[in-house]
Amino acid sequence: MRLRKVKDAFSKLSENSDIVILEPKNYKAKWQSLFNNDNEIRLEIGCGKGQFIVGMAKAFPNINFIAMEKFDSVLLRAMERLLQEEPLPNLKLVLGDAQLLNEYFIKGEISNIYLNFSDPWPKAKHAKRRLTSPIFLGLYKDILPGDGKIIQKTDNHDLFYYSLEMYEENGFSIDKISYDLHKEDWFNIRTEFEDKWSKLGPIYFAKVSIKHE
Repeated sequence: MRLRKVKDAFSKLSENSDIVILEPKNYKAKWQSLFNNDNEIRLEIGCGKGQFIVGMAKAFPNINFIAMEKFDSVLLRAMERLLQEEPLPNLKLVLGDAQLLNEYFIKGEISNIYLNFSDPWPKAKHAKRRLTSPIFLGLYKDILPGDGKIIQKTDNHDLFYYSLEMYEENGFSIDKISYDLHKEDWFNIRTEFEDKWSKLGPIYFAKVSIKHE
């Protein structure tokens, strides 16, 4: 999907500093003070237009959520959606790059990580860019606690099986798995992408945790 650049997106984001964080490095080890509570913090990497994370924040008011996007034009759409809702003090939007996670968060600061319909980067030469590559799994370990979780949804068969292999090889154990999520009687808040494309094939789901030796 081609990214549509929105004029003045960064400027528009900066006008809503109460819900949008443009310099996440400034909050390393300080995120709970930003939320003004000691509740756990969960992170979605790649939030799209924000349907999933807004739904989660509404469903779980006693959990803090961070939605992170790399591109300001995409994060702007999530901000516009959030502004249409009643205030959600347990949700912040962050402009940031997943490659810099350990510059934004300290060990244990994030309890769960959500990876929803991440770019599959299908060419083998681009495998290191996948959000479930060993490089990124190492970054997740840097910020998750000992009982931290990764929750993944994807419609891409190849990415899913690659991810399962990487989890096993990089110190994660698989707690829950589905090869057709929408046939399960499980709690599931859908993304915009999921609403649009799930009719074309199954949605794969995995919940994994850090393996204890």
